[in-house]
Amino acid sequence: MSRNARAAEARPPSGGRRARLHEIIFEADTRAGRAFDVVLIGLILLSVLAVMLESVGGVRARYGPQLYAAEWAFTILFTVEYVMRLASVRRPLRYATSFFGVVDLLAIIPTYLSVLLPGTHYLLIIRILRLLRVFRVLKLAEHLSEADVLLRALRASRRKISVFLLTVVTLVVIIGTLLYVIEGEENGFTSIPASIYWAVVTLTTVGYGDISPKTPLGQTLAAVVMIIGYGIIAVPTGIVTVEIAQAARKVVSTQACPDCSAEGHDADAVFCKYCSARL
Repeated sequence: MSRNARAAEARPPSGGRRARLHEIIFEADTRAGRAFDVVLIGLILLSVLAVMLESVGGVRARYGPQLYAAEWAFTILFTVEYVMRLASVRRPLRYATSFFGVVDLLAIIPTYLSVLLPGTHYLLIIRILRLLRVFRVLKLAEHLSEADVLLRALRASRRKISVFLLTVVTLVVIIGTLLYVIEGEENGFTSIPASIYWAVVTLTTVGYGDISPKTPLGQTLAAVVMIIGYGIIAVPTGIVTVEIAQAARKVVSTQACPDCSAEGHDADAVFCKYCSARL
């Protein structure tokens, strides 16, 4: 590919209307873009409130039709907004498969799905995830930077966490089996899965108390599991804390890529680190 061809591919969306639409929808640096995002956040809050109120029996009995109409109105507005987002980027599929793209889609599907499966519209509560955009709207770049550090720390520690979780799973299976053998069905440990459930509840220090050992040997093992549980809680915390301390802190801008809509770029970035388009 020639240099001119690459430069042309990296340019922002061509066409006045498309570029303007992208600026309004994805950018918070302009007055129009900021106003769009503020209105959007307000609509998201109202739609989530409507879903919550509709789940209250007394409110549903009195204002059911109004809340139902509001739910469809919000869904139609968010559907139009979703289509506009896809139309304002040069790679719609890339945005559709991104985190916010998936959340935007999930925020409208339950209403349409409720036509076939009543009750699924309560899943619209997932719209609350769209409020994560408030960090960009309010120009809280330092929060974006902290979120980026946390995300990189979690990614760096995923292998250690995976090994830790595998160890815990192995441990609860062994402990649950031992309690099943020690206590037996007469003491409430009716099966190995039920005993594993007790081991998970005890090891995590939750302690529902619906199942408890009755024999001295079982109670002794339970005490050991409780003590181990306190130590286990500190392991993932320590792993993530170390990774956070080692993560390099970078200033993150609020700019969105005009090509794939990705965010979280460095403040001095000229090109998108995900698709190489010019910012």
